[in-house]
Amino acid sequence: METAAAAPPGIGKRTRKSGSLQRGETLWGMLFVSPMLLGVFILVLLPIVATMVLGFADWNFVQGWNGIRWVGFENFRNLLHDDMFIKSVRNNVIFLLTVPVYMLISMVLAILIDRFVYMKSYFKVAYFMPYISSVVAVAVVWQVLFQPSYGPINELLKSIGVEHPPKWIADPHFALLSIMMISVWISIGFNMIIYIAGLQSIPRDLYEAADIDGANGWTKFTRITVPLLSPTSFFLMVTGIISTFKVFDIIAVMTQGGPVGSTTMMVWYLYDTAFVNLKVGYASAIAAVLFAFVMLITLGQWSAQKKWVNY
Repeated sequence: METAAAAPPGIGKRTRKSGSLQRGETLWGMLFVSPMLLGVFILVLLPIVATMVLGFADWNFVQGWNGIRWVGFENFRNLLHDDMFIKSVRNNVIFLLTVPVYMLISMVLAILIDRFVYMKSYFKVAYFMPYISSVVAVAVVWQVLFQPSYGPINELLKSIGVEHPPKWIADPHFALLSIMMISVWISIGFNMIIYIAGLQSIPRDLYEAADIDGANGWTKFTRITVPLLSPTSFFLMVTGIISTFKVFDIIAVMTQGGPVGSTTMMVWYLYDTAFVNLKVGYASAIAAVLFAFVMLITLGQWSAQKKWVNY
C-alpha cells in the first residue's frame, strides 16, 4: 500500500493563520456596520413590527401599556366604512397622475437641454433648485401665487378675461389640483437630472446609424431614445409612485388636509388619527393598509417591467 505523503511543514500553520485573519476581518466588519444595523433595527424594523401588531389593538398611548385592548380585525373592518379614509385613498389614487406628467415633462426637458441648449449647467441647477429647497419656503411662495384676491396667478387670469378665477387651495374643487401642480413643479428637476444621465449613456453610434438610414427625429425618439431610457423610466416610476403615497409635508404646511378633506392623503390621515385624535391602533391599521398598497403596486411594476424595460 502506498502511504499518503506527509504535508509540507508550515502548511497547517499558514491555514490556521489565514482562517484567523478571515475571522478577524469578519469581526471588524461587523463592528463597523453594527451602528447602522442597530439603527435600522431600532428605527425601521422594530416600528414596522410594532405597527403591524398594534393594528389589531385599540390603544390610546396616553393610557400607557395597560390601556391596550385587543380587538382583532375590527380596525380593518372599520376602515371599509370610514368615509374620510376612503376619500384619502381616492385622493392618493388621483395624485398618482402626477407621476406620468412630470416624467414626460422631465424627459422632454432633458432631451432639449442635453442636445439643443447652451449653458446646460445653469438650466440643470435652475430646474433642480425646487427639489432641494425647503418645503416651507416652497409652500409660502405658492400660497402667495395662489392667493385668491391678489395673487399673481389670478391677476394674470383676470388680465386675459377670466372674470371669476378659481380660489385654488381655498376651493375644495381645486385644492388637490393645486397641490398636484406644486408636486409636479418640485419633481421635474430631480427626474430631469436622472434622464440626462440616462441620455448620456446611450451610444451616439445608434443615432448616427439612424441618420444614415434616413430616420427622422420622431423615429429616433421612439425607436432609440425611449427604449434605451426604459430602465431609467422604470426607476423613476417606482420611486415616484412610492413618493406619492408619502406626500405629507406640503399638505401639512399648506392645507392640513382641507378644505373639507379635499387634500387629505393617507399619510396625513394617519398622522391626524395617531397624533391628534390619539387613536394609535386605528392609525396602525391605516399604516398596514398603506404598506400593503405600496407593496402590491411595486410588485406589479416589477412583474410588468419585463414587457417594456430593455436592459
